[in-house]
Amino acid sequence: MKKIYTKKFKKNHDDLFAVKVGNVSDTKLSAGYRLQWTEEGLMGEREAEASGEKIGRNISYRKINWLMILLVVGFIFLYAKAAYLQVNNANYYQELSEYNRIRREPIMADRGVIYDKNNKVLVDNFPIFYLQVTPADISSSQVSNKTRQEIIRVIGDIFGTEVEEDIDYLLIKHKYKTLESYQPQILVDNMKYEDAMKLILASQNMPGLAVRTRYQRKYALPGVSLSHVLGYTGVITEEEYKSEEGYLMTDYSGKIGIEKFWEKELRGQYGEKHIEVDALGKEKRIINELKKHDGYNLVLAIDSALQKKLEDEIKIQLKEVRASKASAIALNPNNGEILAMVSWPSYDSNDFAGKISTEKYQELIEDKNQPLFNRAIKGEFATGSTFKMAVAAAALQEGIINKNTRFDSTGGVQIKAWFFPDWKAGGHGMSNVRKAIAWSVNTFFYNISGGMPEIPGLGVEKITDYARLFGFGQKLGIDLPGESSGFLPSKTWKKKAKNEIWYPGDTLHLAIGQGDITATPLQVAAYTAFFANNGKLYIPHLVTKLLNNDDSLYQKIEPKVLRYDFIEPGHINTVRQGLQDCVYYGSCVSLQSLPVSSAGKTGTAQWSSTKETHSWFTGFAPYENPEIVITVIVEEGGESTEAAVPIARRVLQWYFGQ
Repeated sequence: MKKIYTKKFKKNHDDLFAVKVGNVSDTKLSAGYRLQWTEEGLMGEREAEASGEKIGRNISYRKINWLMILLVVGFIFLYAKAAYLQVNNANYYQELSEYNRIRREPIMADRGVIYDKNNKVLVDNFPIFYLQVTPADISSSQVSNKTRQEIIRVIGDIFGTEVEEDIDYLLIKHKYKTLESYQPQILVDNMKYEDAMKLILASQNMPGLAVRTRYQRKYALPGVSLSHVLGYTGVITEEEYKSEEGYLMTDYSGKIGIEKFWEKELRGQYGEKHIEVDALGKEKRIINELKKHDGYNLVLAIDSALQKKLEDEIKIQLKEVRASKASAIALNPNNGEILAMVSWPSYDSNDFAGKISTEKYQELIEDKNQPLFNRAIKGEFATGSTFKMAVAAAALQEGIINKNTRFDSTGGVQIKAWFFPDWKAGGHGMSNVRKAIAWSVNTFFYNISGGMPEIPGLGVEKITDYARLFGFGQKLGIDLPGESSGFLPSKTWKKKAKNEIWYPGDTLHLAIGQGDITATPLQVAAYTAFFANNGKLYIPHLVTKLLNNDDSLYQKIEPKVLRYDFIEPGHINTVRQGLQDCVYYGSCVSLQSLPVSSAGKTGTAQWSSTKETHSWFTGFAPYENPEIVITVIVEEGGESTEAAVPIARRVLQWYFGQ
C-alpha cells in the first residue's frame, strides 16, 4: 500500500495542499477539499468553510469566463442563423417543402404565328413529343437506387448510352434538393412517335419522368434568305433562364431575327395550375388554375413573292460576275415598311428549330462567306457614290451651290503632289449638280467638299453633320436585333485612331463616299426613301400588325418619322431630278426599259487595293409617285452597271410587269 504525503501551505489567502502519492509528481488540488484515505483509495471531501482547511480549484476563473464567452457566441450564431433562415429564406424553404406535395405546373401558351403582308403563313407551329425529367423526384430518398438504375436502363434502351450519360449528369448536378431541382428539364426533344409511346407505357410508375408535347416552329420560306428576317427559336440556356423572369428550363425562346425582337409578344403569357402530387411526383388532382394568354400573331410588310424574286436574281447575278456575297432591301418609301430583305448567302431557320446538328452548325460558322451574318443590317460597307446625294443636298441647303452652279470636269483635280481623278478619263465637261448626280462626276463633288484650296465648300464637319441627319453613323431602329450603325470619320477620330492629321484629300474622299466612311444597305435604302417621298426619313420596320390568336386586330404599328424639314423642298427636288437624269442619260440608263418611270444612283466603292470594288445601286419607282425603293450591293462585284443595276432592273421589271 502506497503512502499519501500531504503538506499544507498558504497561497493567495487560500489553504492549498501539495500531494504526492508514491513516486507520483506533485499535484495541485482545488481549494476547499480534504484528502482522506479509505479502503477504496484516496477520496476528496468538501470541507466546511468553518474548518479553514481548503484546497485549490483545478479550473481557474479565467478558463470558466472563456468557456462562457464561447457558449454565448455560439448561441448568438445559432440564433442569427435560425433568424436568417426563417426570415430571409422563409419563402424559399416553405416553397421547397410545398413542392413535395403541391406543385405549380405551367400551362403553355401557344406561340404566335407570323404572316407576310398578304396573310400567307411564314411561321407556324406543329406538335412534337419530348421527355421531361424532374431531378428532385428521381433523386428523392423515397426512391431506391434500384429504381433509379431501372429508370436509366429504360431510357438507355430506347435512346442510347448518350442519353444515359445526360441523366446521370442531371442527377449528380441536382443531388441536393433545391427549387431548381424541382424544375422539369428536357432530356430528349423531338421524339419519334413510337419512342414516345414506349416511354409513356414504361414510365407510368417511374418517378420524375413524363412525356409531354410542345409546339415546334416550322418556317415556310419562299426563299431561305428570309431566315435572316424571321430568325429562329432555340432551347433556353441556363444563363437566359437565370436572367429572364418567367421562363422555364424547358422553354424555347427567340434567338435572332423577328423571333427574338418580338419575343415578348410572340410568347404570350403562360397559365398556371396548382396540382397535388404523389410520392412519385405524378399528378393526383388539380387544386386551382390560372388561364393562359396565347402569343400575338404578327403580320409583316414582307412580300413573299418579291422576297423570292430578289433572292433569285441575286443568285443569278452572283454567278454572272463570279462573286459570292450580296444583299438587297426593298421598302415602301411612304412609310418605311420593309417589303423584302435579302442577305446572301443564307441559312435555313428550320435547321435550328429542330436543334441543329453539330456538323451542320460547324459547317455554317466555318463558311468564309458567313451565311449566318445578316449583311443587310449588320454589314458596314464603303458607300461609294451613293453618298453623293447627301453631299449635294447639303451643299444646296448651305448655299455653297445652287441648281445652276457649274464646274468643269477635266478628268480630276490636282492638290500639290496628289492627283484626285474622275472615274472617266478626260472628265465630263461642264457639269451642274443634276449632271453630277446622273453621271457621278467626282470633280463636281471635289469642288463643293471644302477640301479644295481657295474654293469655299462644306468641310468635313458639315458633311458629317448632314450625313447624321440622313441617318448615317447611327442605328435607325429597325425591329430586328443586331443592327449596325456604320461609321462617319472625323478629325478627332483620325488623330486618336491613326495618330495622323486630317488632310484636304481626306475631305475630297469623304465627299465622294470613299475613305473611312461606311454604311449599311439599310441606311442607304432609308435615305434614298427620303428623296423618293420628298423629305421624310422613316424608321424602317417589318411588323405592321399584331393580331389576337383568332386573327382579330389587336394593334396596328404606325409608321414613325425619324427626321424631316432639314432640307428645303426645292433642293430635294433638284436632287430627285438628278436621280431621274441618271436613268435618262446617266449611269442608270438601262432602267429605261422598265414599264414605269424611275430614278436611281449607282456607286462603285473602293475598299481594298487588291480586291474588286463593291457594286451599289439604289433607286425608286415610279418617279412621280414612288411605291418602292430598292437598294442592292454586290460585294466585290466590280462596276455597278455590271453587277448591282441588272439585279434592280430585273426585279423592278417583274414587280411592275405582273
